Amino acid sequence: MHEFWDFVVTNKEMLGWIGGGITAIATAGWAVVVRFFPTKEDKSKGATSTSVTQSGTGIASGRDTVVSGSFNIGLDEKKVGDQIADAQKPLTDQLERLAAQISRDKGVPIAPLRTILIKLGEGGVPEEAIPQRLDAKADELLRLRDEIAQLRLGPVELASFAQRAQTLIDRGDLDAARNALAEGRAAAHQLREQSSRYEADFLAREAEIDGLQLAYRAAAAKYSEAAALVAGFDPEKRWQLMNNHASELYRQGDEFGDNDALLQAIAALRGVLTENTRERVPLDWAMTQNNLGNALQKLGEREIGTARLEEAVAAYRAALEEYTRERVPLDWAMTQNNLGNALSSLGQQESGTARLEEAVAAYRAALEEYTRERVPFDWAMTQNNLGNALRLIGERKSGTTHLEEAATAFRAALAEFNREWVPLRWAGTQYNLGIALAILSERKSDTVLLKEAVEAFRATLAERTRERVPLQWAETQRSLGNALRILGQRETGAACFLEAVAAYHSALTEFTLERVPVDWAMTQHNLGNALLNLGERRGSDTALLQEAAVAYRASLLVDSYFSDRTRAVLAHLEAFLAQRGAL
Repeated sequence: MHEFWDFVVTNKEMLGWIGGGITAIATAGWAVVVRFFPTKEDKSKGATSTSVTQSGTGIASGRDTVVSGSFNIGLDEKKVGDQIADAQKPLTDQLERLAAQISRDKGVPIAPLRTILIKLGEGGVPEEAIPQRLDAKADELLRLRDEIAQLRLGPVELASFAQRAQTLIDRGDLDAARNALAEGRAAAHQLREQSSRYEADFLAREAEIDGLQLAYRAAAAKYSEAAALVAGFDPEKRWQLMNNHASELYRQGDEFGDNDALLQAIAALRGVLTENTRERVPLDWAMTQNNLGNALQKLGEREIGTARLEEAVAAYRAALEEYTRERVPLDWAMTQNNLGNALSSLGQQESGTARLEEAVAAYRAALEEYTRERVPFDWAMTQNNLGNALRLIGERKSGTTHLEEAATAFRAALAEFNREWVPLRWAGTQYNLGIALAILSERKSDTVLLKEAVEAFRATLAERTRERVPLQWAETQRSLGNALRILGQRETGAACFLEAVAAYHSALTEFTLERVPVDWAMTQHNLGNALLNLGERRGSDTALLQEAAVAYRASLLVDSYFSDRTRAVLAHLEAFLAQRGAL
């Protein structure tokens, strides 16, 4: 570079003449263009030319310049170019030798080094820094070669991009190499999406197997992981997977009495609703509202108060704004059925039958689309639910009409609920039939119906096991205890009372105060009744009567339906025990 600048300084006068000559040539060229190719404006104006004449030595310029005489502009162009090349030759040879030396030492092709040298020159890197910088760039090229080699070992679909990039680098075409890598990146992105879809699908299938084995929490976690995999590019699939995630948590809460799982399901579904709005995806929004209602209803059935159940009713009614009968008749029927369930649960916690009557109306509406011929399973499910609402109304009204209608609905459901195909559905309907028969037997004083109820409860327990559905198992144990206690009152001996006490104790292993306080209190009250009956049957057995008093007192820890009745019975019992000196 020093030699080049020395040449410039030494020959600056000559280079000045060259610059002036170039200017004159450019000016003369423009004059020729204007002369023979006038603009439209010039033509329209019919402008006349102004002549500039040169004579003697020197240069004149202007429009339509006329040159008379000979002139010489600086040096010959080829001669000047040769002089400049000669001045730069020592520098070019020096850099070429440097690139060749680094290429040999590092084992790097010389072509990319030459390309880098050009960039270093354009970047204004000082001459003395070039050797060190070029050496460092050679190391970077070596690292890049190893890294691209790793890319070539990747998926077949991407290896060709890496190979092409390395070839272009070796040729020194770094821009084209960058473009090849960018194409590979775009192809990898597509593969990543495809791979993520497959990974999500495999996770979802794993989750289904977990669900088959009742490992609902594991299934929920896998659905959540799968949803995260597709979140960036498939919102519809993510919605489905997040609903499945919530569904598995719901099943965990439903079948294992896990209230925390229900709370997690509710939170997950509300999160989905913030993304899948009614305006954007109305039917998806309605489905999520329906699922939210299910979780709220299940949790509301276990809590004191009706807040969750009211929220469930609101969720179902919101869903029905989009799930219309004309638009999606079967989804409309499903949501009507679920609305009936929430209203029925509310009706159980309220006096009167208004909510229950609303529930019956919802079930009957659902059955207009849920026909046995069209959807036999859904028809049976709704018949079972209708039977429950009718049975609850029958309990609160005199006569047996509603109870008999309930029993008919349950038996209709059992015509489609096959134990081998849907064991828990079958068991649930057997249980409901047992309840209706037990109440009918009291209304009619019919022991045969009561024994049928006991058999229905025992059949239920064959599928409703403690391991499988602990809270439903406990509920069935309590109902079996109730039926046995009433049967014991109609028969001699103490066998039925002893069985009833055992059934209540079993129920209390799952019906705990912390978990389901109302159910726990009700069962304590019923246990007290059975112990009182057994104590009286055994000649006022003090020990049994004391146990009965303990159970009654325990039930009063919760403000349950039986609180007033329990206080009255307990007061009478304590007075009796006080007379015996056993209080």
